[in-house]
Order: sequence, then structure tokens, then C-alpha cells
Amino acid sequence: MMTDLPVRRLLVDLETPFARHWNGGDPFRSAFFNALSMSFPFGEQFFIDSVRAGLQTLPEAQRAPFEAEVKGFIGQEATHRRLHSLYNAQLEQQGLKNHWEPRSRRRLARLDGKDVRLHLAVTAAAEHFTAILAEYLLARDEPLAGADPRMALLWRWHASEESEHRSTAFELYRALGGNEEWRLRIFRVVSFNFVCDALRQTVNNLWHDGTWWRPSTWVSGWRVLFGRGGLVPQMYGPWRAYLQADFHPAEHGGQAGLDWLRDNADRFTLVGRAA
Repeated sequence: MMTDLPVRRLLVDLETPFARHWNGGDPFRSAFFNALSMSFPFGEQFFIDSVRAGLQTLPEAQRAPFEAEVKGFIGQEATHRRLHSLYNAQLEQQGLKNHWEPRSRRRLARLDGKDVRLHLAVTAAAEHFTAILAEYLLARDEPLAGADPRMALLWRWHASEESEHRSTAFELYRALGGNEEWRLRIFRVVSFNFVCDALRQTVNNLWHDGTWWRPSTWVSGWRVLFGRGGLVPQMYGPWRAYLQADFHPAEHGGQAGLDWLRDNADRFTLVGRAA
């Protein structure tokens, strides 16, 4: 079902420098979230291009139900791209090196000129990852405990909008006749690449930060990833749900993001709607 996707301007200052260990003074949590941010500007541009191309590939008579949501999706992702570019500029000033983006560029360049459904399948798979990360982040305080309030605001707002538009690329893929075999095959590839890239970039961030050798860094890393309520055990079930034959993103979460957006309406302004 197509939904209305408002475009919001987050009221946050990302030009004033933030601390190196902005996430509660914890090097691992800071490095992990920084790694994720490094993937966003290029990734979200790819998502925008894929969804726009998918809409244009639909026969004109079938586009109307999708046009408003695609417009909102593009507006939301463009805003995420802009803010994470500001965020990443701060990381560059701190001496961190973005290796995730060049790897993604080389990998996704192989899709140039290929069927747009492959682009949409990659986008739908990646959007599932961001949506389940969003649900995890919105469900508990620990991942951002003690964080710089600006950064906590950015991440929770971003998580809420990722949850809100979780179905857009998936619906377009289905409307264009994308099959289940390729949906599942590409999801497995995207999953492998996402996990490997996130871990590699996190370790690289810690190395540049000079905290990779501290035992406390890896105690925190184990707790964040594998401890009680950790990322891996909490995300495995939602990740695996994508492999079900009757999977649809709209049936797997989303309320937490809507609740956050409702309860924090004073933290952003509406700049446009899909309609």
C-alpha cells in the first residue's frame, strides 16, 4: 500500500564540531555509528537513482499510485544524504578515512546498464537492513546512551524515516515483475557485503582513532554486537524474515518510527509532502 511520505528539515547543527567519542565517550559505539554514516551519502544517492528509474520504467498508466510516495522517498533520502555529508566532513577533519564508499562505488558500478530491477532489488535489500537497524535503535536507549544530543537526534530521526519508507523500493520491484529468486539471492549478497563493510570500516575507524588496542574497546564491541540485547541477536530474526516467501516490509515493524516522529514534531519542520 502506497503511503504519504513528508519531507522534513531536521533542526540540528552539524557544522559545530562534535567530540571524537561523541557516543557516551565510548570509542567502539562512536566508531560503529561513524562507519554507518560513511556508507550513507553514496548509498542513498544510489537508492534515489534506483527508485526514480524504477518509476520511469513502469508503464505510464501504472505510475500514478507510486508517484507521490517516490517523490517523498527521494526527498527524505536527499535530506539524509545532505546531513550525513556534513557529519562525514567532521569525521574527515578528525582524521578518519572512508573506505566503505569507494568499495560500494566499485561494486555497484557493475550494475551500470543492467536491468533496473537489479538496482531495485539491491535497494530493497539495503532498505530492509536500515529498517531493522532503525527498529533496534528506536527500541532501546543503550546504543546512544550518553551521546551528544545532536547526534542522538540525528540518528533517531534518520531511523524513524528509514522505518517510514521501508516498503517503497520493495513495492516498485514487485510492480516491475521482480522475481523471488533474484530478491533472495541479492539480499544474501547485500547482507554479506553490508556486514563485512560495516566491520571493516569500524575497525579502520578505531585504528585511526588509536583506540583499537584497548581491551575496553573490544569489551564494548562484544557487548554492543553480541551481549544481552545486542545487535546481532536482536536483528537475526528480523533479518531472516526477509527470506520468507510471503514477506512484505510493511508487516514487520514501523510503529516505533511513527511514534518518534509524532512525539518529536518540534525537532523538525515540514518542507514538502509527496502529494
